[in-house]
Amino acid sequence: MDQKNLLIAIVVSVAILFGFQYLAERYLPHPPPPPKAAQNTAEKSQQPTTPAAERPPGAAAPVGAGANQPQAETREQAETTQPRVKIDTPRLHGSIALTGARIDDLTLATYRETINPKSPEVVLLEPTGTEDPYFAQFGWAEAAGVNLPGPDTKWAASGGPLSPGHPVTLTWDNGAGLSFTRTISIDDNYMFSIEETVKNSGSAAVSLTPYGLISRSGTPPVSGYYLLYEGPIGYLDGAIQDVKYASLTPDKPTDYTSNGGWLGFTDKYWLTALIPPQNEQIKAQFRKTIGADKIDRYQVDYTGDAINVPAGGTASTSMRFFAGAKELNLLQNYAASGIPLFDYSIDFGWFWFLTKPIFRILLILEALLGNFGLAILLFTFLVKLAFFPLANKSYAAMSKMKLLQPEMAKIRERIPDDKAKQQQEIMALYKKVGANPLAGCLPIVIQIPVFFSLYKVLFVTIEMRHAPFYGWIHDLSAPDPTSFANLFGLLPFAPPHFLMIGAWPLIMGVTMFLQQKLNPQPVDPVQAKMFMFLPIVFTYMLSSFPAGLVIYWSWNNLLSIAQQWAIMHKRGAV
Repeated sequence: MDQKNLLIAIVVSVAILFGFQYLAERYLPHPPPPPKAAQNTAEKSQQPTTPAAERPPGAAAPVGAGANQPQAETREQAETTQPRVKIDTPRLHGSIALTGARIDDLTLATYRETINPKSPEVVLLEPTGTEDPYFAQFGWAEAAGVNLPGPDTKWAASGGPLSPGHPVTLTWDNGAGLSFTRTISIDDNYMFSIEETVKNSGSAAVSLTPYGLISRSGTPPVSGYYLLYEGPIGYLDGAIQDVKYASLTPDKPTDYTSNGGWLGFTDKYWLTALIPPQNEQIKAQFRKTIGADKIDRYQVDYTGDAINVPAGGTASTSMRFFAGAKELNLLQNYAASGIPLFDYSIDFGWFWFLTKPIFRILLILEALLGNFGLAILLFTFLVKLAFFPLANKSYAAMSKMKLLQPEMAKIRERIPDDKAKQQQEIMALYKKVGANPLAGCLPIVIQIPVFFSLYKVLFVTIEMRHAPFYGWIHDLSAPDPTSFANLFGLLPFAPPHFLMIGAWPLIMGVTMFLQQKLNPQPVDPVQAKMFMFLPIVFTYMLSSFPAGLVIYWSWNNLLSIAQQWAIMHKRGAV
């Protein structure tokens, strides 16, 4: 009765799994389509305004966009509402808004939205006035009786476009003895350097405190997987700090005091980060606000050490701003240049001691073979080679178990009603021939940490994004795009999501089934049926996993089958 109930429970669980996927695809609401490029005048007049970003403690108010700036329909319209300085580098395109001197317009020149090379560049930063502004701003905290540049200040620019080796200089005079100069330069990748200089031609010294902030409106879509962190992040107070978007309490900032460090926002593949001087103490915050329009707004900011600008003298400070892709080699180079643990913005997880080496090995193999898919296949072969002696012992033990199956069946037939006696005699039989019923699990146990680590690597590293294989696999980090439901594209219709079970997951399921056939079969018929059902369950589960991971599992199964068959054939178990 217990076995019957267990079988019913498994069947019901799988039915729920399939049923939920079907109902979610069919009945749950989907995200609304993006707003149309053109709307009538009445709709324009009803659009909400873009509130200002929250200022750091003591920063000149308001920091961010002007509070009464109207919401623009498109990115292009927002960019034309104010004068700008163009950004044109091998890896970044965009502009700097001269009103407020914000870096608020960036696209990644070497990354596309889809695998189509003609698709739009990935948009990282959005100007104020768009639906979800995302920008960086720098400035000086307010001082009593001092007129400082703010979000509506119109700076004058010299130089441009901004490119490696060609900085841009912004200037503004407050008309009361202070002139401000901001020099912005950029390297060949994604790092901006900002130097702030204040010249005091007045008769009294002035003390000013620098600040930097990154503000983004609207809760960004996250993957929702437990193995990947996305949100505010930083290296502050000697440790990596991260607070999920959902964990931030409106108007109750999370405060940190740190010597140097960095802070920003991490997405799956992209990062923005403020890097203050590493030899100064800063006060940093992660914060969330909700405006009158009910839109969530998130901000990371810091204020640095105050600097004294003597009468008739000048003073300066500097900071850096990163905005780009989380490429491991690049981030490690920045870390080596003095930005502590900058590469930890890539979430390699608790098993970093496995995921990082696996990623490094894959990069080396990809450089040799010219394809990440082939690198995964060769990596799998090398893993099998490393554990070859251990797997041989395991398969030898499984051969013994398979040869004992007729004897175990006789014991159950001889004493069918005494389970305890059955187990006692079976264990005595194991001891007599030196068989270990758990030895057959060893190959699976060995590959679990490697499987998980490879999954993590495929999931979080941008180097795997849009990496092609052969045939129909054009992106190893995405699921197999084919489906058995339309005969893998031969029938002209798009199957629902819950039927998107592609060719590679099916190949994996077949290899898993063949491997089961080589293993000792349970004598109990109910258990045998349960085990036969597992390849179906795994085929469905892995249909939504990255194709590179499914290819790894399928190839690993094939290598295991070859090794297992050779050993068991030698011992007469097949």
